Amino acid sequence: MDVQPLDLPGLLLIRPKRIADARGHFEEVYRQDALVAAGVNVAFVQDNQSLSMQAGVIRGLHYQRPPRAQAKLIGCLRGTIRDVAVDIRHGSPTFGRHAVIDLSADNGLWLFVPAGFAHGFAVQAPQTLVQYKVSDYYDAASDRGLAFDDPALGIDWGFPLSDAILSSRDRTHPRLAELGEDFRLAT
Repeated sequence: MDVQPLDLPGLLLIRPKRIADARGHFEEVYRQDALVAAGVNVAFVQDNQSLSMQAGVIRGLHYQRPPRAQAKLIGCLRGTIRDVAVDIRHGSPTFGRHAVIDLSADNGLWLFVPAGFAHGFAVQAPQTLVQYKVSDYYDAASDRGLAFDDPALGIDWGFPLSDAILSSRDRTHPRLAELGEDFRLAT
């Protein structure tokens, strides 16, 4: 397993070793010791799956406030997604910046997103299945979001926003400038 830091501190791109033969392939997609060696000491407590029937679905940008903040480990089991993580840690030198990673069943990549980031993804292919681990249980009272179409973020979701398919909830999240200070980077 290869674990590489990305430009935004805390984000890690994970490339499991894939062993392929005529039958298909095998890979270890999660190894706690490899993440600990990369500086991540997170206990995952819940696994989630998301099936999107159509390309053009955007899910996010979501996060949970402390004390129920969640780190996430995201992979795409079928299809392709454009995965996005936005730094919402006040005091961070990368506050408001985002990373975009294409995850797919073909490339086998996974993304680790620490607490303090809003996360979402755009489905690029029909019948896309996403799996992710989280470090705390879902808590409706802590659940928050960030506007997917905030011009200050300038996120390229991989298709025109006029074609986006969203939940009513994901259409109403505040912009970055309107977010409360849920996360503060210690100085």
